[in-house]
Amino acid sequence: MTVSRMDIPRLSGSQRAILDLAKAWGEATIPRLAEALALNVETVRGHLKGLVEAGLAERVGSRSEGPGRPEIVYRLTAAAERLFPRLEPELLQGLAEYLRRTRHQGLLNDFFEEWMAERREAATSRVAGLAGRARLEEVAAILSELGFMAVVDDEPGAGEEPRLRLCHCPLRSLVDATRIPCRAEVGLVGELLGRELQRETYIPAGDAACSYRLGPAAGGRVERDAPADA
Repeated sequence: MTVSRMDIPRLSGSQRAILDLAKAWGEATIPRLAEALALNVETVRGHLKGLVEAGLAERVGSRSEGPGRPEIVYRLTAAAERLFPRLEPELLQGLAEYLRRTRHQGLLNDFFEEWMAERREAATSRVAGLAGRARLEEVAAILSELGFMAVVDDEPGAGEEPRLRLCHCPLRSLVDATRIPCRAEVGLVGELLGRELQRETYIPAGDAACSYRLGPAAGGRVERDAPADA
């Protein structure tokens, strides 16, 4: 089961404690958790059931811990790793700033061109044959799968084109160091829609979302109006 950040439920204090112990121990059984947390076995069983259903814990076998039937062994899933401190955002930002400072930013540009190219073919096949609102909705779905939390907003005026709004930037730390990801994002969206784009709001500028108004057919040109790198 794949769990995105937005799918992770709100955890109770006991569920968080169970995750912390399972992380520290590597794996855990219900009796051991119950003893460590001073909870009854059925309470721990209920909490673990919720964690398994949320894709944060999984059963990995069983073992005997004394008289009686073997106990089920649980461990955390890869999705649960997002609940623990990580250094990747800070390191990515530091790496981008280092490349810019040492005038090797072209490497970042090449990386993002390749990263987008690896996703472009599959994305293009998904929008092939779609037009109008259906194409826009599919592009929003593709972007949401990449972590941008994209939605389609209808304009209030009659005949106005709907607007594409990206409510989250999954590369925020990196964007603080370089606008290359922004340009790659605009380029991909424009290619998938086959339309020129006008960015109206911009998260790095303090807006709540990055939003785009659709212009005429691109004709080989997509407006890339992300600010230049700082």
